Amino acid sequence: MPDTLPLVTDPFARFQEWMAEAEASEPSDPNAMTVATATPDGRPSARAILLKGVDARGFVFYTNMHSRKSAELAANAQVALLFHWKSLARQIRIEGHVEPVTAAEADAYFATRPRISRLGAWASDQSHKLDQRLTLERRLAEFEAKYPGEDIPRPPHWSGYRVIPASFEFWQNMPFRLHDRTVYTRRDDGGWETGKLFP
Repeated sequence: MPDTLPLVTDPFARFQEWMAEAEASEPSDPNAMTVATATPDGRPSARAILLKGVDARGFVFYTNMHSRKSAELAANAQVALLFHWKSLARQIRIEGHVEPVTAAEADAYFATRPRISRLGAWASDQSHKLDQRLTLERRLAEFEAKYPGEDIPRPPHWSGYRVIPASFEFWQNMPFRLHDRTVYTRRDDGGWETGKLFP
């Protein structure tokens, strides 16, 4: 729908509004986002993962710290996120840098994961070569035997990142490709400068 309401000055509040509408309309994983990283020499890569937390500090996701994305973030902390909700004809672009979540935050989220997902975090050498699927299945079986109950500790190589935004762009589809684009850029004082972009 056209953006006819007064401009929301807090991009996090606007994000929460759009996410709530996406949760009501998207058939699967409204919290899915593309995470784009790059090597120090600028070679980009992107993948879709799930947002697991958002507050005034930033956007949180979790991963294997031995993965390609983690290696790239260790060398270049700049990151971009993209949320695209086709059912709403909307997208949000976010650019910023990452900071690691605390061990307590990672422990708390890890404990909420299904048992097999927690075991999988131990079994998977994420982003590294796998000779055959059977190897992964055997490793999973080994950890199932090692941790037969629900008490499964978080692997030391599994944690999360918080994306600290420097900018947001809220994009709303409009007729004849005359789209509405609202941008927020973080000021030095921590506030936000708002504006519009040509479609």
